[in-house]
Amino acid sequence: MNRIVRSAVCATAVTGLALGLGACATTVDEVDKAVNETYEVTYEVTGKSVESIEYAGGEGTAMNPKMESAKKPTLPWKKTVTLRGIMPPAVSPISIDGSADLTCKVIYKGETIKEAKGEKAMVAGCVAASPIAK
Repeated sequence: MNRIVRSAVCATAVTGLALGLGACATTVDEVDKAVNETYEVTYEVTGKSVESIEYAGGEGTAMNPKMESAKKPTLPWKKTVTLRGIMPPAVSPISIDGSADLTCKVIYKGETIKEAKGEKAMVAGCVAASPIAK
């Protein structure tokens, strides 16, 4: 009898968790639609030996942005994109030689809102909060 009760409690907990997470994802989508304002950012990458650059180009959703890629870019590299809602601007250079002079930036309205250099630029890139969500 105890085993049946434990199984029922576990099943109820799992169902509640699944419904709660689903509701959270739905809420994020609703917020993303509600905050449908667009904004432009410019990504900049400087340095040497960059194999590729991954960046949020504006497609997808705030929680699942579609990343675009620039293969074997000419440096310095600059790209202006239009993002929507609470989608965070993100750019990540990939270097094969661990270049210490590597820098990435996210620029909004002429001001740098995120910058990373050297190893930090390669490991985490530059990801900023949406400037319109503040």
